[in-house]
Amino acid sequence: MPFGGGNKCGCCQKTVYFAEEVQCEGKSWHKSCFLCMVCKKNLDSTTVAVHVDEIYCKSCYGKKYGPKGYGFGGGAGTLSMDTGEGLGIKPEE
Repeated sequence: MPFGGGNKCGCCQKTVYFAEEVQCEGKSWHKSCFLCMVCKKNLDSTTVAVHVDEIYCKSCYGKKYGPKGYGFGGGAGTLSMDTGEGLGIKPEE
């Protein structure tokens, strides 16, 4: 590997060295860049959800891309009216 070589981070496009590398969907990320695109929570292999080239925590992914409408409540038979606008998620038409 040439001097300064290594994979580029999926977020900041800087070189990712082995000691700080997190891999997801064939891409490399810095540990400090491996954050939810919406709420900025740190992610790991059990909490990440990928959509195209974007990474989300499972909660934000569900709010943005999950089922919508009557019958898809937030659990215990309730209907959640939270569309994620407080987190900066714009509902898709």
